[in-house]
Amino acid sequence: MRFTKMQGLGNDYVYLDCTQRTPEDLPGLARRLSDRHFGVGSDGLICICPSDRADFRMVMFNADGSQGEMCGNGIRCVGKFLYDKGLTDQTHLTIETPAGPRGLELQTEAGKVAAVTVDMGAPILDPAHIPVEDAGRDFIARPMVVGGRAWKVTCLSMGNPHAVVFVPDVSRLPLAELGPAFEGHPSFPQRINTEFVQVENQNTLRMRVWERGSGETLACGTGACAALAAAVLNGYAGPAAAVVLPGGVLTIRWDRADGHIYLTGPAVTVFEGQWPD
Repeated sequence: MRFTKMQGLGNDYVYLDCTQRTPEDLPGLARRLSDRHFGVGSDGLICICPSDRADFRMVMFNADGSQGEMCGNGIRCVGKFLYDKGLTDQTHLTIETPAGPRGLELQTEAGKVAAVTVDMGAPILDPAHIPVEDAGRDFIARPMVVGGRAWKVTCLSMGNPHAVVFVPDVSRLPLAELGPAFEGHPSFPQRINTEFVQVENQNTLRMRVWERGSGETLACGTGACAALAAAVLNGYAGPAAAVVLPGGVLTIRWDRADGHIYLTGPAVTVFEGQWPD
């Protein structure tokens, strides 16, 4: 079984071309491939499949085998995979995901994709649809006790659930303790991705992320979009900002005309290989 290892700002996935055949037991395969000691090593598995609703369909699994709805870094690499391997010659693509269709604009250099802009859709603020176990029209700067400490938390969905917490210094956070406490909090029935965000100025945010099912990762595209949206909603940032992550920088823009958030960042092929069937 041929695979391709790809990454967007260090948020790395193993990619399979499933346009002709899909392997059995994808959750188990995701766990084996993702293992960084006994497998390929990744934050998860992404399968590229046919679609009758869009140009192609993305199916993703986290490193623990749980299925994810959407990944901003992962879908950028989907676009690069499709174009670089000749599965499409189009630079504008629509990809079907469990979170809904997502539009890609591919930026090429010397015949290869170097960066991708993704239409991430509109953020969902209704707690019932994030989901968060809470009554009300939104969940913005709400007090929560997590891990024995009080926090102000803003929750939203970018096709997957996010909790955003603003802190003075992200470098000092014990993320290995806080991440699991947020992810498994009873207020989040489907668990949650958690972004800890330091506001440097109106145009720059610094972020660390704990992804449900994967732990701390070097970057998270949907998380960066959630961070920008939360910063706007709390009055900390304007509608466009650079989000600085351990793996690099993503450019995020919230277009108030259509209500959608647009993410731009690199997509890189690391290596290819063969996994025994």
